Amino acid sequence: MNIAQIFTNNQQWIEEKLHIDAAYFKNLSKSQNPDILYIGCSDSRVSAEELMGVRPGEVFVHRNIANMVPNTDLSAMSVINYAVTNLKVNHIVVCGHYYCTGVKAAMQSADMGILNPWLRNIRDVYRIHKDELASINDEEEKYKRLVELNVQEQCVNVLKTSDVQKAYKDRHLTVHGWVFDIHSGKLIDLKIDFDKILESIMEIYRII
Repeated sequence: MNIAQIFTNNQQWIEEKLHIDAAYFKNLSKSQNPDILYIGCSDSRVSAEELMGVRPGEVFVHRNIANMVPNTDLSAMSVINYAVTNLKVNHIVVCGHYYCTGVKAAMQSADMGILNPWLRNIRDVYRIHKDELASINDEEEKYKRLVELNVQEQCVNVLKTSDVQKAYKDRHLTVHGWVFDIHSGKLIDLKIDFDKILESIMEIYRII
């Protein structure tokens, strides 16, 4: 990647936008009013806005390794708080992707140094669902299923937060679990039955 080329690309992008709408950047600078908070992976192959076909200002985005939402991560918790209480988003999407290297690393018995505490969160997902995963003989299918289960558990982590519980009660905020299939380019809605999942845990995690 030629770093200088990035600035050339930026100038071309500015010209294209102004050619279509002379007030594009003036309007863009006024405010943001996204309806969706997207929590995804930092993987360079997965661009949130591009894969959803949305424009600047339409989605509030948070990305990290393997689209995690641990309650100890101040960054993720701050993003959720701001998106829900200030921006008033009505949808929160947790989007994983097949062939996620973070999930792959968590499946291996290896010392990853500073990444160990982060990957431990994914290994906890593996532990919770170990019986289901152990029943899958094909390693690639097991890998893909762990990606899906990780999305599910991160959605549950979102639902455990007080901000989301309050917004769910006040305005029926919705949480969605998706996976991006890099091989096909398709977004897949996992159609997770959160009502069923939460039935067994909200006695413990209900705050509001």
